[in-house]
Amino acid sequence: MKTKREDNSDEDEGREFPDLKRQKKLDESSPPPASLAFENALHTLASYDDDDDEKEEEEMKEASGLRGREDNRRAERNGHRDGEEYDDDDDDDPHQEANQVKRSRLVEVRRDCPYLDTVNRQVLDFDFEKFCSVSLSNLNVYACLVCGKYYQGRGQKSHAYTHSLEAGHHVYINLRTEKVYCLPDGYEINDPSLDDIRHVLNPRFTREQVDQLDKNKQWSRALDGSDYLPGMVGLNNIKETDFVNVTIQSLMRVTPLRNFFLIPENYRHCKSPLVHRFGELTRKIWHARNFKGQVSPHEFLQAVMKASKKRFRIGAQSDPVEFMSWLLNTLHGDLRTSKKNSSIIYNCFQGELEVVKEIPNKGFFEKRENGDDQNKATTADEHADVILETCRMPFLMLGLDLPPPPLFKDVMEKNIIPQVPLFNILKKFDGELVTEVVRPRIARMRYRVTRLPQYLILHMRRFTKNNFFIEKNPTLVNFPVKNLELKDYIPLPAPKENEKLRSKYDLIANIVHDGKPGEGFYRVFVQRKSEELWYEMQDLHVSETLPQMVALSETYMQIYEQQQ
Repeated sequence: MKTKREDNSDEDEGREFPDLKRQKKLDESSPPPASLAFENALHTLASYDDDDDEKEEEEMKEASGLRGREDNRRAERNGHRDGEEYDDDDDDDPHQEANQVKRSRLVEVRRDCPYLDTVNRQVLDFDFEKFCSVSLSNLNVYACLVCGKYYQGRGQKSHAYTHSLEAGHHVYINLRTEKVYCLPDGYEINDPSLDDIRHVLNPRFTREQVDQLDKNKQWSRALDGSDYLPGMVGLNNIKETDFVNVTIQSLMRVTPLRNFFLIPENYRHCKSPLVHRFGELTRKIWHARNFKGQVSPHEFLQAVMKASKKRFRIGAQSDPVEFMSWLLNTLHGDLRTSKKNSSIIYNCFQGELEVVKEIPNKGFFEKRENGDDQNKATTADEHADVILETCRMPFLMLGLDLPPPPLFKDVMEKNIIPQVPLFNILKKFDGELVTEVVRPRIARMRYRVTRLPQYLILHMRRFTKNNFFIEKNPTLVNFPVKNLELKDYIPLPAPKENEKLRSKYDLIANIVHDGKPGEGFYRVFVQRKSEELWYEMQDLHVSETLPQMVALSETYMQIYEQQQ
């Protein structure tokens, strides 16, 4: 004899809000109809701790042979009871097969949604960290496509579900899987009109598009009406982060490095957040369909702060040369392969120096003072007054010493700003000029370039620190923008057979410092290859400039590209 509850079971299935507690009491031997999830769209809203959802899990475990892990699964759920939905799209779920069954049975997919016209692209900003605005969690985060805020989960006890009821905002996108859902109904929206949002959230490039980037001369128009050039977008200065912005804009001109990071498959094996944040920033800078004409490097800066242990942080001005050196070495360390110890960083920037170090022999002078060995030959190294040490040393950047500025003023009572040709300070690497160093110990150094990199980074040592303050050398450096021929000024090794000597370089980025030492700000001149035009970039300010203006500033760091 059927009970009253069993007679009314069909009626309960058709209701809009079924009583999940009473459904648990149904006869375990009679499985629910397969069409139940699609007849009742709100069935998908059951969160991970609902009784009905637990019954679904039991049935799936029986079907997939996973019943033996039920206790572990339940404990795993209890660790996620803080308003989160157990994400059925999680790739890390050990019960992936069971989740695929659950996904196909529970989530209804629709192409038409009556709320698509409420999507407001003007307020969408995916440059910030993917954290829930309520719980501050980065697990299972959705963006409201109506107001742009981030919320966690989409189950009945989640913050996104609550927001959909309180604010009447119904369209949400999962920031990891890029799937769009309608809440509180819970069905997935599959509409091509939302593809532009997915492309802004995660810009994509094919290898054909990457190959054509330097040939594109077209401007792009953002939704806010601003025009911008892909690759020439301004970067927000969050708080004294101009040293990061000029470094990023300079590295965006290095074609092999840019092309490598535009294709995420190239570094999919890497688990470093810094590498992936740098790749995301690169794709956003070169994306041609942005919603706004600038990019915020907020997520990248957070990764930098964590990876550098707050050596470089928001709100504290730092040196772009130090940041460039740290960034390149860190990216190389994260990307290198264990066998070859090589990476895209070393392929672009690594050269080699021959270093000859002359160290005074203290033992020799002590013997001279004591009158020992005065009449003996000093052919052995230990008996010489100078010990020579020769080694080969790789480099990513060359530091150039500026001559000291004059101490006197001219007849107009103004400071004389000296000028020095770049070739004069490059003689430091001709293998003959002696450089005196006092740290870690007194020595005389000679440097000679034995292998040139594809991209040469030069750093002018403009700042010197003492115990009291920082001094800035205002000397201007005269340098060619095109056709820097190194072989005329420094000796270079002979090329291998069937190879020609590539010693001619073109400038592609020039970072300058304006203002007083310890204060001031940084800006950068970069070249757009498609038109061979120069642009001045300072945070959000981007303007075209003349090549002659590039050399009329206190240059601090340069990147030269080797001519092929």
